[in-house]
Amino acid sequence: MRRTRPVTLVLLAVVGGFAGFIVELGLASSGRPIIALPLTLSITLIAAGAIVVSLAVPIARAIRGTNQNPINPFRAMRVAVLAKASSMVGSLIVGVGVGVVVYLLSRAVIPTVSTLWLSILAAVAGVVFLACGLVAEKLCTLPPDDRDPDHPEAVADRRRS
Repeated sequence: MRRTRPVTLVLLAVVGGFAGFIVELGLASSGRPIIALPLTLSITLIAAGAIVVSLAVPIARAIRGTNQNPINPFRAMRVAVLAKASSMVGSLIVGVGVGVVVYLLSRAVIPTVSTLWLSILAAVAGVVFLACGLVAEKLCTLPPDDRDPDHPEAVADRRRS
């Protein structure tokens, strides 16, 4: 599995921003109330980010050799995929939060300050979730194999087997 590319994260943030802006615009133009991002979204994103990193720490210890307990490779792969998904979802949430903030600030009548701050907080929590996903993904990365196939020790190992 390859590491998450920055281009992917930027594209997801742009798509999320566009979607957040368009949904708010569509709701307001149809006379419905706009979506206010709840405080629980921010709390949940930060808690989920902490959980993702805490799941990746034992795998990083096993990779470095500081943990003597064996790690199930399926568990390690699941945590790596969860970390990658977390970074992508975090990027999408950042975009949605920024899109909602841009919509709120572009209106002639600015809604309540609490709605604006909750949208900003959701964008910041998305950044935290994105960062936690990237850190966990880094923790689950295997170090590069430094052994050259023509190295004398590698040749000796092949002869023994």
